Amino acid sequence: MNGELVETLHHGEVTELRLARAPVNALDPALCDALRGAVAAAVEDGAHGIVLSGGPKVFSAGLDVPYLLSLGDDKAALKAAWESFFTAAEALAACPVPVAAAIAGHAPAGGCVLALCCDYRVMASGPFRIGLNETRVGLVAPEGIQRLMRRVVGPYRAERLLVAGEMVDAQQALDFGMVDELADIDTVAQRARDWLEQLLALPREAMLQTRAIARADIAAALEPELIQLDVFIDRWYDEGTQQALKALVASLGK
Repeated sequence: MNGELVETLHHGEVTELRLARAPVNALDPALCDALRGAVAAAVEDGAHGIVLSGGPKVFSAGLDVPYLLSLGDDKAALKAAWESFFTAAEALAACPVPVAAAIAGHAPAGGCVLALCCDYRVMASGPFRIGLNETRVGLVAPEGIQRLMRRVVGPYRAERLLVAGEMVDAQQALDFGMVDELADIDTVAQRARDWLEQLLALPREAMLQTRAIARADIAAALEPELIQLDVFIDRWYDEGTQQALKALVASLGK
């Protein structure tokens, strides 16, 4: 257990890290910091593989927009909040052991980014959606985040999804390659563990070294020059973006 925000469950060589910030695992700095710490602790404690899971029906709703808006004109606090998120994503992208995402529900925006940083994605079949919907609230997904999407669905498909800010359903996500497998919502975490256990049956050092080479571009995508956080934050304060974000928060309250 890592506080109350990330639950740690042990399954032999596999450790499950379950996001546990009710109701929808909105990613505020506390949850992001807890996730980064939980990944490090799992590796230090000898986990050979990690499952990242979330709540039923919502894996993670992405960044905590009401919290971010509450920061007002405090640009330093806003930047610190986004840095916490990208640090958590980096912890998954650079994790020295395989990570499988168990997506038992919706995964918009930041939730999708966390999933894209994992090695393998199992999503619940049904009416759940995943994607990077930044353009719909007036934001521009940084180049590094766009690279993560292009990596799994290809350049043209990524362009269409990113420009439209489209959230696709589970079956479309599987068809596009955004997720690797669909499962019943109650078995998503188990299927993620099953995949890891198959991988862990391979000769360990050869698997890990091959994986490190194959995934080098994921960690590279999150380098500061490809995120350009200062540019992103300047856009956050654009009048149109603020209006769209406030409209989003208002819709959440209905």
